[in-house]
Amino acid sequence: MPLLGGHQILLAFLVTIAFASLAWKIRGVSLSGAIAGGVVCFILIIGNGIPAFVGLVTVFILAWASTRIGYRKKAQLGTAENKTGRKASQVLANLSVAAGCALLHLLHPKLVSHADEVFSLGMVAAFAEAAADTVSSELGQLQSRARLITSWQIVPAGTDGGLSLLGTFAGIIAALIVSSICFVMRVISSHGAMIAMSVAILGMLADSLIGALFERRRLLNNDAVNFLGTLTAAVGAIFFASF
Repeated sequence: MPLLGGHQILLAFLVTIAFASLAWKIRGVSLSGAIAGGVVCFILIIGNGIPAFVGLVTVFILAWASTRIGYRKKAQLGTAENKTGRKASQVLANLSVAAGCALLHLLHPKLVSHADEVFSLGMVAAFAEAAADTVSSELGQLQSRARLITSWQIVPAGTDGGLSLLGTFAGIIAALIVSSICFVMRVISSHGAMIAMSVAILGMLADSLIGALFERRRLLNNDAVNFLGTLTAAVGAIFFASF
């Protein structure tokens, strides 16, 4: 159930401050990223409660850990994240769709029946896609080559739209972890967890496709591509949950 009482709102605020401060302290995010992440965190807790916060923490840990694995090699390739952490635009690109679903969950009595589960599922799907895409991108760069999703042409690791065996497998595992934890936290059902994982993988592949078609041509930047990937997963989850 969403947190709505005054003391719950205070708790949400305190948890948000603590989480954002820690994320900034360990350089998972920059100062602007911590502020943006704090806003997202607060919305998630208010909209879906502490279980949503657990989902957010899971995504953060996976992103933080995968970013640091093989950092020296990524730095040599010129694809490593800034040492100060992800900035606000990156945080919002990956988490704003999940926050939007949490708000819709909060307002669901005014929308449609069974929206409680539907929008929670959309939130988890967006979480799972964000984790899958980040982990696949970060670990995929550890391989020397990848294949372009549109033509299957061999390209250097880190190329927009490139797929690697290691990165894809790692992304699938990340989606599984996020979906499973949200199931354990009773955010979604077991059936919902399977949907969330499946659409997260589709969103991850859609992210690569959009990257190959538009980011490589500089028609979209990486933040826009990431946002569209999470949006694809959330919309897909809501669509399949309607049946």
